[in-house]
Amino acid sequence: MLAYRHAFHAGNHADVLKHLVLAEVLRYMAEKDKAYTVVDTHAGAGGYALDGRYAQKNAEHLGGIAALYARKDLPGPLQQYVQLVQDFNPGKKLEQYPGSPAIARMLMRFDDRLRCYELHPTDHRILASYLEDRPNTQVLQQDGFASLKAELPPPSRRGVVLIDPPYEIKADYGKVVAALRESLQRFADGTVAIWYPQLQTVESVQLVQRLKAAAEPVAKKGWLHVRLTVAQADERGFGMMGSGMFVVNPPFVLHDKLAECLPTLVDTLGQYDDANYLLEQQSA
Repeated sequence: MLAYRHAFHAGNHADVLKHLVLAEVLRYMAEKDKAYTVVDTHAGAGGYALDGRYAQKNAEHLGGIAALYARKDLPGPLQQYVQLVQDFNPGKKLEQYPGSPAIARMLMRFDDRLRCYELHPTDHRILASYLEDRPNTQVLQQDGFASLKAELPPPSRRGVVLIDPPYEIKADYGKVVAALRESLQRFADGTVAIWYPQLQTVESVQLVQRLKAAAEPVAKKGWLHVRLTVAQADERGFGMMGSGMFVVNPPFVLHDKLAECLPTLVDTLGQYDDANYLLEQQSA
């Protein structure tokens, strides 16, 4: 697990979907004056050099943020997300990509609390340096799954939990479901946003149904599920076809904002004729 480096995938189609959703959730949270907490269980390094050797190995950002970066005709929520990435690049040329802690930092207010967990020693060190001057922030080199007992419920009873492990080991799928149950048991009206890869494996195929089953009896505001499919698996059934976000207790505006953006994402990021999206929601 400690061999995983998100820099190889920074700014790809999955990051676009994940960070579009995260940005919309945080914008909604900021509409109320009361402070809130963000718990990022697998925070990464905070930002990534797209011209570095990791990112350049497969140049996955070319099929993600790079295809959107210079567009002026994007739907409003998508344009606002791209603007965050532009703001992260002071020279305006696309050279850096912000991870979820950077997205959070740009959108959170002074009194909002940020808790980031990252086990990889190098990424933890980079993230701690990046966030060292932000108030109400902790960066911990600890297991993010295990963090939820200490972090929930947050002091203000307003919070967002972002869960996006690498899923390089099958055990992560079960840990994600357990983490959702733990989160809702401790904080039933908190927003939990879970990212997952779309793969042709039993664990990936079954995950969303398991998350629905965990959420439906407890979540006070229901759930939302969005999936963006951009590619086909190879002839052996291998490869990531896309990704999804499962959001428990979502902002009521999130469905319509994503519905506005998803056709553009399919048209722009789709790598085959049958690229598609799924958007579904269930109220409590």
